[in-house]
Formats: sequence, C-alpha cells, structure tokens
Amino acid sequence: MKKPSAPTIPTDPVRPRGDHAESPVVQIDGLRKHFRSGGEDIAVFDNFGLTLASGQSLALVGRSGSGKSTLLNMLSGLEGWSAGSITLFGESLAAASARWSELRRCAIATVFQEANLMPALTLLENVRLRADIAGRDGADAKDWLDRLGIGSLAARYPDQVSGGQRQRAALAMVFGMQPRLLLADEPTGSLDGHTAADVADVLFEFQRAQGCPMILATHDPALAKRCDHTVSLGG
Repeated sequence: MKKPSAPTIPTDPVRPRGDHAESPVVQIDGLRKHFRSGGEDIAVFDNFGLTLASGQSLALVGRSGSGKSTLLNMLSGLEGWSAGSITLFGESLAAASARWSELRRCAIATVFQEANLMPALTLLENVRLRADIAGRDGADAKDWLDRLGIGSLAARYPDQVSGGQRQRAALAMVFGMQPRLLLADEPTGSLDGHTAADVADVLFEFQRAQGCPMILATHDPALAKRCDHTVSLGG
C-alpha cells in the first residue's frame, strides 16, 4: 500500500507560550491520591503539583503503575482524589463536580492507545458524531480525514481498516471537536514503528499549529523529548 502523503494541518494564530502565557490552563496543587490494596495504603500522588500554560506540551513519563493514566483520568474527571486541587481554564473543580461531563464533551479531548471508535459507524460518521457531541457542526469531518491521509476510507467501518488508520480516524475525531485541552495516553503504544512516527508527527503538528495545550503519557523517551516539558512520576 502506498504511504499517504504527510497531512497538512491548518494553522491558526498560536496562543502565548512560556513566560508570556496567559493564566495556566492546568494548575494542580497539593494533589493526593491514595488507595487500599491488601490492607495497605498505597500513595500514587502525595502533595503533587503541576502547571501547564496555554500552547505548551508536557510529557508524563515513568514505569507502569506510576500514575500516568491515573493523572489523565483525574484531569478528565473520571477519577477522584484524596486532597488538593485541580484548576482547569481558571476554574477550580471538585472531584465529584458535574462540570466534568460538560468539559469532556466540549473542551477536553483524550487520545487513547486504542482508537475507541464506534464499530457500527463508518470512519466519517465517527468523526461527525464526536463533533456533534462537542457542539460543532461537523461540516469539516471529511476534510480532517483527508488531511490525515485516510479520506478515501471515509465510508469504511473500523474493522475494515488497519490499526494505524483507526488511530488516524481517532485523531480526526479529536481535531474536529477543536479541544481546549488535549490529553494523550500512550497514543502510539499499539502501533508499529513507522506508523507510530507518522501518528506522532500529526499529533504534534496539530498541537503546535492550533496552540492547544497537551499532556502526553508515554513510555517512549523520543516522544517525550518532543514535548516542551517532562514530568517523571514514580521516582
């Protein structure tokens, strides 16, 4: 199969970065996350802090079980915490706040290791559905598939395309919703080397062109080095 040409991501004005950034998009202070296992208290996070400015990318690295996925789940409201605070877009959110569901729907996008497409929908229908859920009109759904090199597969179902093509469709879903915060949990972990490199290129191109802040959990040192900052978890 002929390798698709590199996609072109439309460029919007990049938001301020670094010392010139606006107030942080993500602010975590004094975060504690404990759980019980075999009668023992296990601390995943103890007085953990993190700041992410608009337009920046941050890599979470560490061994399996160090808390990378747990932190992403807390940022998307899927897991609670014991103490401390998480502030997103200037808004302090409680662990059980109903506000999380609205943020997941409209503002926070997550790219997982597996594509998580709806199997009964075509690739194009998956992209349109995610845009609709986020309150977008989805009119550019096909454009995103084209830019990601899989426009010719728009009418196919997820089980009719390769793993790399499914992951590109998952990226099209994320890009089409125009998120304000991008979370990526081992987004290339299930792909072969060449496909993983292509997907990573597209992900970073979008993140930088759109000025969308991103937190990326990865075991891959080369992928982590592409981020503006790195946080090592688990000692």
